[in-house]
Amino acid sequence: MHRSPRRAGQTNAAWLAFLGSIVLFVLLGAYLLWDPSRSDLDSKGGSLLVYCAAGLKVPVEKTAQDYEKEYGVRVQLQYGGSETLLTNLALSRRGDLYIPADTSYLEQARGKSLIDETLEIGQMSPVIAVQKGNPRKIATLDDLLRPEVRLAQANPDAAAIGKLTRATLEKSKQWEAVKQHTHVFKGTVTDVANDVKVGTVDAGIVWDVTVRQYPELEAVVIPQLRGVRSQIALGVLRSTAQPSAALRFARYLTARDRGLKQFTQAGFPVIEGDAWAEKPQLHLLAGSMLRPALQDTLRAFEAREGIPPIKTIYNGCGILVAQMKAGEHPDAYFACDRSFMTQVHDLFLDENVISSNQLVILVLKGNPHKIRSLQDLAKPGLRVGVGHEQQCAMGALTQETLKQSGLQDRVMDNVKVRVPTGDMLVNQLRVRSLDAVIAYISNGTVAADELEAIRIDIPCAVAQQPFAIGKESQHRHLTERLLTAIRSRESRERFESAGFKWKAQ
Repeated sequence: MHRSPRRAGQTNAAWLAFLGSIVLFVLLGAYLLWDPSRSDLDSKGGSLLVYCAAGLKVPVEKTAQDYEKEYGVRVQLQYGGSETLLTNLALSRRGDLYIPADTSYLEQARGKSLIDETLEIGQMSPVIAVQKGNPRKIATLDDLLRPEVRLAQANPDAAAIGKLTRATLEKSKQWEAVKQHTHVFKGTVTDVANDVKVGTVDAGIVWDVTVRQYPELEAVVIPQLRGVRSQIALGVLRSTAQPSAALRFARYLTARDRGLKQFTQAGFPVIEGDAWAEKPQLHLLAGSMLRPALQDTLRAFEAREGIPPIKTIYNGCGILVAQMKAGEHPDAYFACDRSFMTQVHDLFLDENVISSNQLVILVLKGNPHKIRSLQDLAKPGLRVGVGHEQQCAMGALTQETLKQSGLQDRVMDNVKVRVPTGDMLVNQLRVRSLDAVIAYISNGTVAADELEAIRIDIPCAVAQQPFAIGKESQHRHLTERLLTAIRSRESRERFESAGFKWKAQ
């Protein structure tokens, strides 16, 4: 049977269809394997660069290995003295995290605009390392100065242990003698420990946790160093191109059931860190009046931390307090007024006053009813709206203001509505259901082209807005960073543009 040959166009079409099916198959497979909960770093197969003090190597390296095994993210660790690392990262302007052996280096880094967020880890103390059995019988500082004793130290201009030792002994005017007697200055604390281990020197000043990593050594605590502590924390570098990925590893490293377990096993006293969650969910209760000033800060914080949207409930503070007394315990509460924070103070840590808000009379543009003061709200036939005194701070403050002005009964005769939020009052005023309302100046800011504000000159007509972290929060440190974001310069600009006065220090 004779078959006609394929035409060139038919061959090309079939070939293109075959290639198309392969491409479609690859794309489908990639889609099925893609996990939207993973960070961009994971999907790109990238890595993190971490500058780490040599004395912290053991727990940080183990945590990095666990993290790579659990999430497939490679953590490149660059070790050295804290000062040396700070100099390197300042010159290179690259990297993701900096973990020095003392927080004084983080303060320096912040002063040079090298870091943003900091996360606490724990502490360690300086001791004298000697070989097991203490063959030179070293017990005091004077013993270190004996002619036959060879002493090693870390360079004070390179390593945290050396810097802390120098600062401590300078206070007791003993540094120069120790410095002159030091046989060798090394670059890192581990270099000092290794010299003691192999017998190149008889003693070395190292961290207490360093000695625990060397079975051949033991620690001697001399009076001059007793009680001296180095605080350990990490900093997220401003140079990072992947802040969410950097912060996620930082949270892992400082989680009580992840990285801090490695620090504890290595002998470090550590903080009580947050519980680990790849995508931690924060729960915030906030007064309704705070929404315009707060919401952009929350969105920016969520994006940077790489966390799900914060579960934020805005409502009248009286309603929120009732919810908390009924058993709802959020990670944080941002109250419209301190009086409502006081009612649930047992659920929270110390409050931080962020802003204040002035109570005003809001009227339509042009002030058609010629209202100039609280007294005018008592005019016959006027339709007035106020906050509900049991449901919101604004309502309680309004009643106190009317009471102090001696106008409470007369004005309340004209009140047609009492609602839990200022937004509800403004909406009714804009559609002309009301002639005037008593609300916060921030409530009128969102409709400034339609409304006018009349100041109420009574001292109590000002509310202060405190923020507090819940005692039962499983993500206390994450919530502390949220507080830091709320206290930031960018947040201040948002609050002030929304009509609030800034109070945070």
